[in-house]
Amino acid sequence: MPSTTPEIEQSLRQVFKYFNKFMLLMWRLGLGSWVNGWPSVGGRIMVLVHTGRKSGRHRQTPVNYAIVDGELYCTSGFGGISDWYRNIRATPNVEVWLPEGWWQGVAEEIENSEQRLPLLRQLLMSSGAVAQGLGVDPIKTNDADLDAITCDYKVIHIRRTAARTGPDGPGDLAWIWPLATFVLLLLAMRRKK
Repeated sequence: MPSTTPEIEQSLRQVFKYFNKFMLLMWRLGLGSWVNGWPSVGGRIMVLVHTGRKSGRHRQTPVNYAIVDGELYCTSGFGGISDWYRNIRATPNVEVWLPEGWWQGVAEEIENSEQRLPLLRQLLMSSGAVAQGLGVDPIKTNDADLDAITCDYKVIHIRRTAARTGPDGPGDLAWIWPLATFVLLLLAMRRKK
């Protein structure tokens, strides 16, 4: 992320943590495709399920992503201090929730490669207004400046290994919609009496 004071960076991390809780709830309610409905503003958002390096528990983190040449990439804009990044470094086996499906994969960092900067540019363009809001213009910024601004960013390639199904994936709370509809219908019928 562009140079900021530690206090501003900590504040931004807190904002993202609260926003991520909302985004995760949307995915769990079966609204993942809605979350991705306006990518030029909100970006392309997936949920990355990873294993906590200390707790061993499954953690779910919404992150921006890009698909480049059929491959999935994401970035850690806060660099190596992001918990999810440190978790996938410890245990690279992950699950990915995308609007098109749910699958298992292996996370691999793209380090000091000719691929890093072009991939990062694509990732920042896929983040919608987020990159612009953080002071990074992925379209207008030249390579040298973009590399300097994003030197702490981590670029992650997630290689698909298997499809996933079952009750613990996206939409696990979608049962709420029929229940809420039923309750609202009962209340509406009761008011008419």
